Amino acid sequence: MLKELKALNIFTTLESGYKMDIKGFVDISFVDWDGQIASVMFLPNCNFRCPFCHNLNLVLNPETIETIPLEYITAQLETQKDWIEGICITGGEPTLHNGLPEFIAELKKMGFKVKLDTNGTNPTMLKKLIDQNLVDYVAMDIKAPLNEKNYSRVTGVNTETLLPKVKESVNLLLNSGIDYEFRTTIVPTVHKEEDITQICSSIDGCKKYVLQKFDVSIGKNVIDQSLESKSISEEEMDKFLAAAQKLIPHTKRR
Repeated sequence: MLKELKALNIFTTLESGYKMDIKGFVDISFVDWDGQIASVMFLPNCNFRCPFCHNLNLVLNPETIETIPLEYITAQLETQKDWIEGICITGGEPTLHNGLPEFIAELKKMGFKVKLDTNGTNPTMLKKLIDQNLVDYVAMDIKAPLNEKNYSRVTGVNTETLLPKVKESVNLLLNSGIDYEFRTTIVPTVHKEEDITQICSSIDGCKKYVLQKFDVSIGKNVIDQSLESKSISEEEMDKFLAAAQKLIPHTKRR
């Protein structure tokens, strides 16, 4: 079915005329939304260049990845509608797409809950999604301590204009009432325990904070190839977790 649809060269176009290119689709996932069985959609492009990003082509070369027709995805979702609980929209950075609210609205009409993964650089879009009740859960990455030097170092771009937007998104979620989590991927040679302490100070009072271990098994696909030989031990991760729990006791590992 997928091959037949691709042969028609169908693209995901919304009523407004905005083309929503879906570059990846996982029909069933048990790990992308805690406690939920979800489908996952991957949208292209990102305004960060994190050296540990494993969606290399999605960020740097999205034009090399074929767009998946909406008809195929809709058919899959309809087939599994009775037991898929939600849809996770990730990237790349989904909030770069102006058609995102309209796209999510269509998913909500199908009866699905929606989780958004974001780097927090578009608080205007995030507020719109929350105000219009289009998202049920938001997972926001906090890459580093919220100062320009560290954020630019860890994201691989100049964050002079982006960091204030990240901070705005943090405050938006802290005061939103929506279900959300902040999360930080712990990367060898990139993060130190004091980084986590500083991050925790910036998100004090948050509902949920999660530390994720950089997966060396996917290191060969990251932007900084030198990371493929790096790893963090369980003992080191426990130290990061302990540092976080001093300020945010309910911090979890994933």
